[in-house]
Amino acid sequence: MGAIGTKRGLIDVLDLGGGSETPILFLHGVGSDKNVWAPQLDHFGHRRRAVALSYPGYGCSTLVADATREDYAAAVIATMDALQIVQAHICGLSLGGVVAIAIHAAAPGRCSSLIIADSFAAHPDGQGIYDRSVEASRTIGMRALAEGRVGALLGRSAGPAIHRAVIDTMSAIDPAAYIIGARAVWLADQRDRAREINVPTLVLVGDEDIITPPALSEELAALIPAAQLRMIEGAGHLANLEQPLAFNSAIDGFLAEID
Repeated sequence: MGAIGTKRGLIDVLDLGGGSETPILFLHGVGSDKNVWAPQLDHFGHRRRAVALSYPGYGCSTLVADATREDYAAAVIATMDALQIVQAHICGLSLGGVVAIAIHAAAPGRCSSLIIADSFAAHPDGQGIYDRSVEASRTIGMRALAEGRVGALLGRSAGPAIHRAVIDTMSAIDPAAYIIGARAVWLADQRDRAREINVPTLVLVGDEDIITPPALSEELAALIPAAQLRMIEGAGHLANLEQPLAFNSAIDGFLAEID
């Protein structure tokens, strides 16, 4: 679909599918963009409207200097307005999960449910990860950073094609946007917001995730009233890309209970 105009500037969007079922909206991580959700858009777009977007500064979306996670949330809500989506299932991975919680805090009525994958309420090493990410992006550049980080991002079963795709996508991110995204995710502490979530919530995590280990998803699920927790076997931090069938199936089961 390309970039669309919103009250928060141009936002890069993939918009597929349709029908009467509640739309599902996908939010990427700090080292990705909207395209990481291709396996989900293809799957869910057959039955409902499925949308993925890139945050301000990512892809063709307008860079917003010093944007916060609240700015990202506002950009998502503005995109929903532009697409005439009143309410959606909000699915976010890593940074996307952080933004999903911020969206619920800002506009709970826009969220039919939350699906939070490989994320957290607060990361015990968030400051350290942020500091290392910023230093690397400024000194060695995005490609070298991606090449050095891909092994930690992916589980053991991820093949060479996935490794290449992750490196290429991360390498193309504007370093200024990456630093803003890193701050939005790694310095987040949304434990109080998590306790206030009042919509059905599914927490997913790859059992081989070493960036946001399963214990952080367990903590998050315990904070959110009545949240469900599902482990994705054989997946690292990018569970949706590494094990799309299991990831999609978990969401299908969750949505079947609440739609």
